[in-house]
Amino acid sequence: MRSSVEIYNVRTGRAREVWQTDKLVEAPNFSADGSYLLLNGDGLLYRLPLDGGEVVKVDTGFAVNCNNDHGISPDGTKIVISDKTEFGKSAIYTLPIEGGTPRLVTQILPSYWHGWSPDGRQLAYCGIRDDVFDIYTISVDGGEETRLTHGEGRNDGPDWSADGQWIYFNSSRTGLMQIWRVHPDGTGLQQVTSDDYGNWFAHPSPNNDKVLILSYDPSVFDHPRDLDVRLRLMDMDGGNLKTLFELFGGQGTINVPNWSPDGEEFAYVRYFPAA
Repeated sequence: MRSSVEIYNVRTGRAREVWQTDKLVEAPNFSADGSYLLLNGDGLLYRLPLDGGEVVKVDTGFAVNCNNDHGISPDGTKIVISDKTEFGKSAIYTLPIEGGTPRLVTQILPSYWHGWSPDGRQLAYCGIRDDVFDIYTISVDGGEETRLTHGEGRNDGPDWSADGQWIYFNSSRTGLMQIWRVHPDGTGLQQVTSDDYGNWFAHPSPNNDKVLILSYDPSVFDHPRDLDVRLRLMDMDGGNLKTLFELFGGQGTINVPNWSPDGEEFAYVRYFPAA
């Protein structure tokens, strides 16, 4: 096996295996009704039913180089993808939830999607401009992007809180990658974590009470795959930070929003060493 898709229940503290495959799959999102997970693998998207049904490929049209930055709109009617087929650099597109022809959102590239505002109107993403990694937002219909960070280290992985008041992201501005948050209008910047781990991919719970993060050893640069990492849970302000469990993972484990709609569970991918 190469990938094990699993679900952890934060109330019971128990995990269950959903699907194992010899292929590399990444970044599970829960569907809006909680009936399936959306995953990527080999540049394509797949639906994994949670009732034991067969895995089904999603029609993404010309977009056949999708990375692990994808998600589902709050109302469950659209998918957002990050794909480089058309331009050779990652661009953000939306398409109907059932699949279809992608519609371009971002004109400036590369751009990597990470979060959808609770009202469904805005997307948050990491944009690389002149080799500088920053956090941006844009209307789901496209148009001008709004820049929220300005080159203070590397800034990546933005995701919205359920009340729409905060965008959480990871930043290396203090040296080691840590979790920060800022209001969607760019005000109120706060550092949320400050410890001896490299912290990535903060995902606030739909219940607006907890934030899940992935943490690397401090010696690790960037967010590579196939390392011993840990998934940790904290309060919205960074308090009560605790390790839930350790696993072999990293890149692909929880890159994008991964909570169940009721906020009781989250999905992730555990990996086995490549042959």
